[in-house]
Amino acid sequence: MRQKGLDGEFYAAKYLESKGYKIIDRNFHSRFGEIDIIAKENYTIVFVEVKLRSNSFFGTPLESITYKKLEKIKKTAMYYLTLNNLANRAYRFDAVEIKIGVNNERTLNHVENITL
Repeated sequence: MRQKGLDGEFYAAKYLESKGYKIIDRNFHSRFGEIDIIAKENYTIVFVEVKLRSNSFFGTPLESITYKKLEKIKKTAMYYLTLNNLANRAYRFDAVEIKIGVNNERTLNHVENITL
């Protein structure tokens, strides 16, 4: 299961790079939580949550980002900004949802500036 998640993160990172984002960190951990991808788009730091699903029994990938999960991401992001002396930089939170179909085809949806 973890390998599938890593594959999804790799796929999402390649997509973001193709859109001009510069990946600056992946799988950043702190005591508050984890951020899958940290990227830069122009002068904005973008914290990206990647969610992958191969079925919709438990909802869409995007629906799995709860308020509690987003709060953990925000705390981790604030820690990252402080740790890297970037507290004065613009930032936002994005999500990349990846749905895997029957024949292993992937559908990717990039949602900028997620909020709940």
